[in-house]
Amino acid sequence: MTEPGERRRGTTSPTSRGRGVRDARDAAQRAADGLAELVRHRLEGVSAVCRSEEDGWIVNVDVLELARIPDTTSLLATYEVELDPAGDLLQYRRIARYRRGAQDQ
Repeated sequence: MTEPGERRRGTTSPTSRGRGVRDARDAAQRAADGLAELVRHRLEGVSAVCRSEEDGWIVNVDVLELARIPDTTSLLATYEVELDPAGDLLQYRRIARYRRGAQDQ
């Protein structure tokens, strides 16, 4: 028996990459983690998650690209991240860049 907070030997973490994506929440987490390693910007959040035509996932991740004072003038960007069914990052691209205080068009 293990102590509270201790992991049993031989068990894997729920976010291990050894299996496919469980659900939209898992896809969002994997996309955000993968993008953070590549773009080196602070993540603001995930704004969309949907299935791709190939049974993978398309995730929109919002990041802070340029912090300014006041905060409402900071520049943010939305990146579209594509994951395969296993949760591995296939590609990403910036699809929008906007001021934090700007309203949606």
